[in-house]
Amino acid sequence: MGKQHKPSLPGGGPGMMAQLQHLQEEMERAQRELEEETVTVTSGGGAITIVMTGGQQCRSVRISPEALQQADPDLLGDMLTAAFNQTVEASKELMQRKLGPLMP
Repeated sequence: MGKQHKPSLPGGGPGMMAQLQHLQEEMERAQRELEEETVTVTSGGGAITIVMTGGQQCRSVRISPEALQQADPDLLGDMLTAAFNQTVEASKELMQRKLGPLMP
């Protein structure tokens, strides 16, 4: 019987596997860090403050007492929508800064 050849990827081998393992570990580390790091966005001249993790989990929403007293429901809803959208964008930017260098 002849020798069986295992298919291999071009440029593969133990070194390539070690690099892939290292990259996977770095990605997992960066993702754990994203869950801990936060972005804070203030909107409406300080009326609304939202804190969100890099993994896009909302940690807190604060509405100033003045905003509650002065704003009508539609305006308050608009301010909250704008603040959430700004916070999601800031969270995405944080994610890109953390994970971008690890992506091909």
